Formats: sequence, structure tokens, C-alpha cells
Amino acid sequence: MQDVTRAVLAVWLLAVGVCPVLAEDWPSFRGPTGQGHSSGTGLALEWSEAENVAWKTAVTGRGWSSPVVAGGQVWLTTSTNGSLRLLAFDSQSGEAMVNTEVFAVDDRYAPNPKNSLASPTAVVDADHNRVFVHFGAYGTAALTTTGDILWSTRFPYITQHGNGGSPILYNGLLIFSCDGYDQAFVIALDAETGETRWKTDRAQPISQAYSTPVIITVDRRDQLVSIGAFRTSAYDPATGEELWRVGYPDGFSNVPGPVFSAKHGLVYIATGFQQPSLLAVRADGSGDVTRTHVAWRLRRGAPHTPSPVVVADQLYVVSDTGILTCVDAVSGEIQWRDRLRGNYSASPVFADGRIYFQSEEGFTTIIRPGLKYDELARNELDGAALASPAVAEGSIFIRTDTHLYRITAD
Repeated sequence: MQDVTRAVLAVWLLAVGVCPVLAEDWPSFRGPTGQGHSSGTGLALEWSEAENVAWKTAVTGRGWSSPVVAGGQVWLTTSTNGSLRLLAFDSQSGEAMVNTEVFAVDDRYAPNPKNSLASPTAVVDADHNRVFVHFGAYGTAALTTTGDILWSTRFPYITQHGNGGSPILYNGLLIFSCDGYDQAFVIALDAETGETRWKTDRAQPISQAYSTPVIITVDRRDQLVSIGAFRTSAYDPATGEELWRVGYPDGFSNVPGPVFSAKHGLVYIATGFQQPSLLAVRADGSGDVTRTHVAWRLRRGAPHTPSPVVVADQLYVVSDTGILTCVDAVSGEIQWRDRLRGNYSASPVFADGRIYFQSEEGFTTIIRPGLKYDELARNELDGAALASPAVAEGSIFIRTDTHLYRITAD
């Protein structure tokens, strides 16, 4: 029965254009589909420094890239005195396995206190034993799972707050967004060689953004949805051709990634600074759909940093200051609001029938999704936590400013 389940999952992932992975893997930012969903079960409900910690391993340097898990390894990036590095740990023991310098830079500190020189999350192609890292304007590289550099390249651009958005894999392409105030573009590299397969410039005007794109499928056609300053565009991921775009003239410095409800055909987009709002956009349009395909707009409680998560017919949005809003995914009607403890940068995760919200202060609030606020547990670890958690191998992997944890229910 387990083999059948895995086969069905692999077919579904191929259908949406995402590299097939086993259900227990978490190979990229926000998991195998980029939506913050995991099929994992049997996860811990409660934990602390003294309870349900399978292992805790110190992480050198500074970085806010989120953990990714594949092939029995947990991957992170970090920056140590200008050395931009890829780290791997054994997922069972926490033992360090890889520590490779990928780039050396003159900078020592990220220009924003909530950022780092190693904020984009790595992506793993377990089938080909490769790991891809992206350090924004400092460079992009492919490595073996033993830490050997296969290729590296660099696309310089200027941002005020450093790097942010993570790369994704699609049919042999490594795709990421580069949004600076001197130039802005979306680019696809050949994952085998690092050569540019396509590069699409953003329409003017441009400004900085830090969002991670996502692949969706609408009417049997794949789309690459990439949030940028002042507008979000959907592209053909094979060619870079723009399919549709939606505008928000006052929104820039966008961090949250887009999320998609295939059931309802809606993409949810956070518009960024100054005053954030959240748009629900029908994803079946072409050209400029600003006047025709915006289904609804959430004007209060939208995030600057955490991405939303869709569960069934509800959209869950946590603001940077901890206001959690449950919204009807179709109508935009607010179902309920509540305040969580702490401030939030990490994106929530839906797994094992629960939603996990991790605060910057190390608190994780767990709720049951539904039409009322139903808190199941509130847990605490030492240290700050801006990276998003990963779910794999029946466990939750959490990165703080000093350590990597594996949380289990055993």
C-alpha cells in the first residue's frame, strides 16, 4: 500500500512539473510543491529543549536559509566571515557530512538585520545526487551531494537589503528571480551545465523583491508564477514567455512566495511594502489581468514576510506581528482572526492535519485548521528562528540562529 501511495504521489508531481521525490523528502523551500504542504504523519505535537529533540547540532556562521531534506541528508547554507558555504548533516544522527566553501566575498554582514548573506534555500535533485545553491548577486552553483562544485556562475544586481528568493527546479532547469533596483529579471539555467537557457527582463518600472517563484498547472499548462515589485507575472517555465501579469503600483520589496489553490484556480499574492495587501487572482487569464481576474483583496493582516498556506477551502495568513487570519479561499471573507505569540518571518507548514506557525523568538504554535481558532499546542526552543521549518522522515527540522534540530514524536 505504501508503494502505491508513493507511485500516485510521483505521478501527481510529474503532472505539475515538479521533480518527483519520495513523500518523506523536503527538497526545496516550502517542500516538494513549494506550497508548505507535507504528506508526513506521526509528527510531534509537543517539544522543548528537554522533550522530543532527537538531536541538536550547532551550525556555524550566520544564515537564514531553511533546511531541506533529501537522501538522508539535511542541507543548509551559511556565511562565515565572507565565506559562503554549503553544509550537510546526517538526518538520523545530526553528524556534519559536508562543509564546502562555494563563494568568498568581501562583505561580512547583510545590510538588513533580518537578512543574511545566506538566506536563499538550497534545492536538492536527489535523483542526480546534486544540490543547487543561490546566494543572490554573489553567485549560483551546483554541487555533488559529497560537496564537490560542478559549476558556478554569477549575475550581479543591486539590492538594498541583500539576497532572499530561493531557486526551484523544473524539468532540468534551475529557475530563480533576480529583482534589484538597477535591473530585474527571471532566469532559467541548465541544471547540468549552468548555462542560461532563457532570461526574461521584468517590465519597467523595477525595484527590489525577494520572493521565491512556484510552478502551478492551469488547464494542463504549466506556469511559473514569480512575484516582483509592482507586479506579479506568470511565465511559460520552458521558454520564459510571459503569460499574464497583475499589477499593484505601490507594492515592492516583496518577500512572501505565491501560493496556489488548484481546487479554486486562484493564486494568492502578497503585494509587499509599504502597506501590504493580499490578492486572490484567477490564473487562467492572458496579458494584463489586473482589471479582470482579481477575485478579492485582503487589506488588513497581510504579511510582509511569511508566505500564506492554503488548506482545503481556507487560506491562512500570519502577519509579521503575529496576527493570524483565516480567510475563505474563494470569497475572501474573513472567517476569524487571532493573535499568536511573537513576531513572524518563517512561512507556515501544513502537515499531519495541523498547521505549524514558527515565530522569530523560537515559539511554534500548532493549530487545527477549520472555521474557528483551535490551538493544539505551543512549543519553545532556545534562540531566534527566521528560517522556515522542514518536514521529512516523520520529523520536523528547525533551524535557529545557532542550531539545527530534529524534532520527533518518539
